[in-house]
Amino acid sequence: MTVALMLSACGGGGAPEPTGGTSAGGLEKTELLVGVVPVPSSAPLFIAEKRGLFKAEGLTVKTEIIQAPQAVMPKILNGSMDAFLTSYVSLMVINDSGAAKLKLFQHSQEAAPNVAGVVVAKGSPIKTAADLKGKTIGVNVLKALGQTLTNAHLQEAGLKPDDARYVMVPFANQLDALASGNVDAAWLVEPFLTAAKKSGATQIIDTTDGVTAGVPIDGWGVSEQWLAANPKTAAAFHRALAKAQQIAGEDRKAIDEVVPTYTQIPADAAAAMTLGKFSMRADRTSVQKLADLLHGYGYLKAKVDVVRLFAPMSG
Repeated sequence: MTVALMLSACGGGGAPEPTGGTSAGGLEKTELLVGVVPVPSSAPLFIAEKRGLFKAEGLTVKTEIIQAPQAVMPKILNGSMDAFLTSYVSLMVINDSGAAKLKLFQHSQEAAPNVAGVVVAKGSPIKTAADLKGKTIGVNVLKALGQTLTNAHLQEAGLKPDDARYVMVPFANQLDALASGNVDAAWLVEPFLTAAKKSGATQIIDTTDGVTAGVPIDGWGVSEQWLAANPKTAAAFHRALAKAQQIAGEDRKAIDEVVPTYTQIPADAAAAMTLGKFSMRADRTSVQKLADLLHGYGYLKAKVDVVRLFAPMSG
């Protein structure tokens, strides 16, 4: 079941603004629904709400917890969801499939060591990447970020990408899948990675270091159609998100304060987890390297010119 969170109520108790046309304040829309993944990269949006940055722009933002953008593309296409957190991989895969035309609206996070990794159950005989030959690895989405990063490390260990089998398991179910033996290993991101290690799981690959160090992880996506239909709303939404992104990059405590409000991670665990870098702008060279990796694995049919992935206001 999807969980919906109301971030702020409509001001003045009046009727909500219509979804079409232009509001009195000049915005095409004043109420937005944003898909968020319960990971640290979503923190800037909640910082923006906590600090009144959306309200200052005349916006009311609701959020819906999602596992990956692929599952909510129907909502994006019919306009019932306005924006969403997406990995760079998912955004490129969706565009390549022709399912939608998406733009990266605002960068969120790039990799730092131990932000994401492959773990095995306590006492597992699997000790290294090379031991994953013939094994099953759980990832939250197939042919997305986790599978791509893990493949790069398998290749470094002398294996081929198809030497391991990948199955889709939501982050929240990965530990149960490990314990039951349904998967031999699991790819996890923070805060799930820290929680897994605290429960006794052993990390065997740091998928955000070594051959995949500094990889761009994710950001906020919107459709080209939405950008064209809502230019003033897009500008207001981006101003608020960008201010929050800067706060996240400069103040770790701001992230720690909001993570427990949209995840099941307690405050002490949130403060202990490893974070990536919350920079204002993704390094285009790193994004191109990721795109070329995806094309090389056959996850993308066409080569990507990453300059075209970014919305004009993304910097």
